[in-house]
Amino acid sequence: MTERIGIIGGGIVGIALARALAQAGIGEVTVFEKEHRLAAHQTGHNSGVVHAGLYYAEGSLKARLCVAGRSALREFCQEKNLPYREAGKLVVAVDESELPALAEIERRSRANGVPGLARLDGAARLREIEPHVAGVAAVHSPHTAVVDFAAITEALAQDVRAAGGTILLGQEVVSMAVAGSTVLVVAAGSEHVFDRVIACAGLQSDVVARLVGADPSPKILPFRGEYWSLSPERTDLVRGMIYPVPDPRFPFLGVHFTRGVYGDVHVGPNAVPALAREGYGWRAVSAKDTWESLRWPGAWPLAKKHWRMGVEEISASLVKTLYYRKARRFIPELAMADLTAKTAAGVRAQAWDRDGSLLDDFAVDQIGPVTLLRNAPSPAATSCLAIADHLVDRYLNVRRP
Repeated sequence: MTERIGIIGGGIVGIALARALAQAGIGEVTVFEKEHRLAAHQTGHNSGVVHAGLYYAEGSLKARLCVAGRSALREFCQEKNLPYREAGKLVVAVDESELPALAEIERRSRANGVPGLARLDGAARLREIEPHVAGVAAVHSPHTAVVDFAAITEALAQDVRAAGGTILLGQEVVSMAVAGSTVLVVAAGSEHVFDRVIACAGLQSDVVARLVGADPSPKILPFRGEYWSLSPERTDLVRGMIYPVPDPRFPFLGVHFTRGVYGDVHVGPNAVPALAREGYGWRAVSAKDTWESLRWPGAWPLAKKHWRMGVEEISASLVKTLYYRKARRFIPELAMADLTAKTAAGVRAQAWDRDGSLLDDFAVDQIGPVTLLRNAPSPAATSCLAIADHLVDRYLNVRRP
């Protein structure tokens, strides 16, 4: 008997998983996406960067799946004739105080097998790569790339449909119940019975997990990242990507410059708490989402630990001058007028525990025949094909033909 497999979530990870299952002929695959298009949230609202594995702890799922995923994604884009441009990334230490953290980035990068990595010392060496950058040292990753993740998701979806899979748009899952070895899923008034269900629900992952009685922890804390566009007349200030040395206390990379796959340059993102799970601006407020975050046991420990950084990030969001100062540290020639209107913001689904700690690695739970991807922030888009293989091999216990 053919297995019936349901997948919740039409972002790049859910569609990559559907493709892996459908093409392997493992079962009848059905994807549920609550929006009326794919890649509507995290997948379609990010910087488009294909990460090479610089930041992640050696041996972590992020490290292993990012490296494998980058190679697989590159091959997929070549096969489908999708844009894939190796723009290269420069992680810059602006002054000597950042050199120890830069050395740790270099160590992790080499441990993770980042291809072509080079350490650059001195302003002159940095300007060979990025002529307008300021700094004392950097790590250069020439194979860090940029793509169009929404276009990749659509191409993956074409493969799903070609292999006989079904993708249902505008179908929000509102109920899910395990009954013996099957799972009853209710979406938009219709009922479906599956032998297995895998949830890749991103910003809604803890909500979906609660439908089957999973532990409320980790909970999703939405962080909004806001971008500014660089004026078209000034895009020559950036050749590829210019990144800061990240603060190891915080799971975000800081404001940076990225030349996108279509030639535009954007600056950002920052990281501010969103007032709704899908809150792409300050006016998007959900009293329910905000109250759930405030009453979570980890709220006070998190605020106590990171309040200074929170105030700084929120201030830079509200006051353009402060955002500009963050960016100008790396390109002294930058003028505030070079930052044009804000572009579309993204919201990161950041998982956090009851003690207030922010989860760093990918996390998966299993409740009988239901598999729950509980934490899949960046580099999940880069790693999507490798995450799909990992879920199939490690959690679904199926043999591929």
